[in-house]
Amino acid sequence: MNLTAYIFFIIATVESNSNPNAVGDNGAALGMYQLHAAYVQDASEHSGIYYEHKDAYDQQRAEDIINSYMDRYATTKRLGHPPTIQDICRIHNGGPNGYKRSSTEAYWQKCKAVMDTIQLKEQALKSVADYNNNYIR
Repeated sequence: MNLTAYIFFIIATVESNSNPNAVGDNGAALGMYQLHAAYVQDASEHSGIYYEHKDAYDQQRAEDIINSYMDRYATTKRLGHPPTIQDICRIHNGGPNGYKRSSTEAYWQKCKAVMDTIQLKEQALKSVADYNNNYIR
């Protein structure tokens, strides 16, 4: 699975405000996506590519790890429906079954708030562009 930049932006914003050097959960979560060692190991096993926990500090390596993890767990066959952004965010936060855990609902609300902010910014930019195209000559 290759997640879009949009989904990576949402997760990074919620997890660390996009700080590539972030350390959380008392040192257990690393990088802008706040990856745990077990997540990294799981992705390595699935992909056959060796990743180290410290790879979470490298944005491209971290995104490869997340893609591998989602390729394993966020699938139509496994979920019974095509994976949604909500499924992906909740799996990222709560593990393979995070998409159905009540403990990931608050995390999803944070992700949704980022999505809403992005949409508002896009609408504002479109309004400015429309104004400039129609009224400024």
